[in-house]
Amino acid sequence: MSDARWMGAALTLAARGRGRTAPNPAVGCVIVTDGKVVGRGWTQPGGRPHAEAMALTQAGVHAKGATIYVTLEPCAHRSQRGPACADLLVAANPARVVVAAIDPDPRTNGAGIARIEAAGIAVVTGVRATEAKDSMAGFISRQRMGRPHITLKLALSLDGKIALPDGTSRWITGPEARAHAHLERSRCDLIVVGRGTLDADAPLLDVRLPGLEDRSPQRALLTHGDAPAGWVALAAPQDVAKLGAVDDVLVEGGSGAAAAFLAADLVDRLIIYRAPILIGAGRDAIGDLGLADLASAHGRWKNIDTRPLGSDRIDVYQRIRGE
Repeated sequence: MSDARWMGAALTLAARGRGRTAPNPAVGCVIVTDGKVVGRGWTQPGGRPHAEAMALTQAGVHAKGATIYVTLEPCAHRSQRGPACADLLVAANPARVVVAAIDPDPRTNGAGIARIEAAGIAVVTGVRATEAKDSMAGFISRQRMGRPHITLKLALSLDGKIALPDGTSRWITGPEARAHAHLERSRCDLIVVGRGTLDADAPLLDVRLPGLEDRSPQRALLTHGDAPAGWVALAAPQDVAKLGAVDDVLVEGGSGAAAAFLAADLVDRLIIYRAPILIGAGRDAIGDLGLADLASAHGRWKNIDTRPLGSDRIDVYQRIRGE
């Protein structure tokens, strides 16, 4: 089995922690000896134990001489919550460590790999790095831009409407698309709606997939007033950067909130669920963006996924930004 395939297993494990580990990244780790898995781990809720610590505990003495696959560079900094993973790996004495992505946290950022190599352990980097970075987009966004990674979700008719003229919107999309939307919720730390959506729909914004009910994200309201009890009030889209332990944000509606985040150029990922229906007169998906000309609208989004979901279709776009 190749390094890429074993790293795929580590990436799958990492996905188990998404939406539950902030401000730590959701990392996956697999320890392999003679083609057999002897240890596996993923970042636990709240950020500890780290994936490597969990996998090494499971592997025990079998980690010696093994190959360790980890989706993010092992941390080099020590904290009151636990030892540095780079030190744990050195003590375990594997033959090789295969790393997907380098940690952008300045406390590590190459130092973890350097420490492991200094102990005479071979290190390979960059294996499925793009996928690893995508899975940790919120953590990386925090490190590089000082704010969470933000996804805007829209459920539309073919003619771009999100509701009838009276606001009725249940249901535009079918059960498969709605289930996928709940999966997206489970991977986020915070979910945001505008005042209009709250007043019209009184949404629960919870996760209603069997086995994932405990993964409902924190709820936030984009408003100049107060938020309901248990909700976070955001006076402006930029305020998400002020929230602690929030790496991934999902904006669900309505048109005013969507326009506000888009106009502030804070949307990194756009998910559009499109149902094969026509509404005609109805409520638009997005409010005014203040667009001056069509030329400035081009070259901003790249399609990264398109596929059917039951009778509906999902299109996922990524914001094109300079490095």
